[in-house]
Amino acid sequence: MLSTGTTDVTAEQSVLGAVFLDPAVLDDITFLEPRDFSSDRHRKIYEVMRYLMDRGKAVDVVTVAEEYAKFGRMDDMGGVTYLTELAESCPSAANATHHAKIVRSKAIRRRGVEVAQKIAELAQEDFETDEEYFAAVEALVHEMRPQEVGRMRGFRETRQKYFEHLSKKAEFIPTGFKQFDQWSNGLARGDLFISAGRPSVGKTALALQRLYRIAKQNVGVVLLYSQEMGENEIKDRMIASVSGVNYNGIRKKNLDDNEMALIERYYSELESLPIFIQDSSGVTIDEVRATARRFKRRYGKIAVIAVDYLQIMSIPVKKNETRAQAIGRLTSTAKQIARDMNCCFMMLSQMTRDSEQAKKPQLSHLRESGNIEQDADVVEFLWHDPNDTHMGGKVVQSFIAKGRNIGVNEFRLLFKGWLMRFEELPQR
Repeated sequence: MLSTGTTDVTAEQSVLGAVFLDPAVLDDITFLEPRDFSSDRHRKIYEVMRYLMDRGKAVDVVTVAEEYAKFGRMDDMGGVTYLTELAESCPSAANATHHAKIVRSKAIRRRGVEVAQKIAELAQEDFETDEEYFAAVEALVHEMRPQEVGRMRGFRETRQKYFEHLSKKAEFIPTGFKQFDQWSNGLARGDLFISAGRPSVGKTALALQRLYRIAKQNVGVVLLYSQEMGENEIKDRMIASVSGVNYNGIRKKNLDDNEMALIERYYSELESLPIFIQDSSGVTIDEVRATARRFKRRYGKIAVIAVDYLQIMSIPVKKNETRAQAIGRLTSTAKQIARDMNCCFMMLSQMTRDSEQAKKPQLSHLRESGNIEQDADVVEFLWHDPNDTHMGGKVVQSFIAKGRNIGVNEFRLLFKGWLMRFEELPQR
C-alpha cells in the first residue's frame, strides 16, 4: 500500500500517479523540478519520466521500470509493484497541476531550511572581503528559487498585459548628448551597452560625463566600478568636466582661490547626486550583482551600472574553457543583471591593436570579443580619424556599430582633454 504519511509524500504520489494515467500531464507541470521531491525514489522516478518524454518515448510502468533499472537498483525504488501502486492510486489526472504546486511549495520551504544551515556554515569560512561573503549568501538564496520555465501564450490571453504595456511611458535614460538622444531616445533599461576604444581615446571621460548627466535626472542611482583609477582620480576628472577648472591644475594641486571656490561649489552639487563609486581592482560579476541588489532594495531604482573596464575584472576560467568563453559568461551575466535590475549596464572595453590599422572599427576589433558582440545590445567604438581635425581639441568618432533596437549611426565628438569634457560636433 502507498504511504499516506505526510502531505509532501501524498502529493508527490498523486503527481506521479497522474503522469502514469496521462503522460501529457508532464507538459502541464514543467515548473516542477526533480529536486522538488522530498523522496529520493520519487525524484528518480520523475527524472526517468522526463527523460522518456524528452526523447519521445512512451511513459508507463513498463518503460519507467526498464529505464530506471539502468540508473539504479529497482529494490531501492520499491520494484515494479510500487510503480503499479502509483499508477493505480490516482483516479484522475485533473488535479495534477494543483498537486504539483503543493510539491513545489513544500520543496521551497525545505530548501529555505537547508539554505539557512548553509549560511550558518558560511560564517566559519574565510572570505577575503565582506562583499565576497554577501555574494556567497545571496547566491545561496538565489539558488533556492524555482527555475523559471517559459510558457507559450497566444494573443488572446495576453491582450490585457499588452495594452497595459502600451499605456506605460517608455523608459529611456537620456545621456545629455542631444544628437544621440534624439536618435536613440537615450539608453534603454535592460540593455548591455559596450563602449570600446584604444587607450587615451577618452572612454572613461565620456562615461563619467554620461553618468553625471544621467544622475542629474533623478531616474535612479548610478553605480561606477573603477578598476584602473582611484576614487580621487575619478573625482578629479568629474570635477574638471563639470566645473571648467583645468584638469592639469587639479591633478597637480596648482589651484587659486577662485578655482577652489568653483571646485567646492560643484563638489556640493555632485554630493547631492546619487552617484556611488567603488575603486577596487579585480571586481567579480557576482559582487556587482550582489551590490546592485542591495542598492535596488535601498533606493528603489538603478539607472546605470558602469564598469571600467571589462578585461581587468576578475574572470575565473573554468576547466576546458578559454578566456574568451569565460568573458562570454561574464557578459551574459551582465546582460541578465541589466534585465533583472531594469537598468542599463555599461561596460567599457579595450579594442585590439589591429583596429589602429583599420579605416573604421569592426565588431571583430573588440578585444577578446568572444560573446561580447552577441550579448551586447549596443556596441560603441570611440576612435580618432586623423583626417578629421578641429582647432578646439581632438575629434573622436562615436561609431554605434551595433544597436539591437536602434540600428547603427556615427557621431562626431570634440574632446577637450584639459577639461576632460566632450562636446557634440555637427556631422561632416
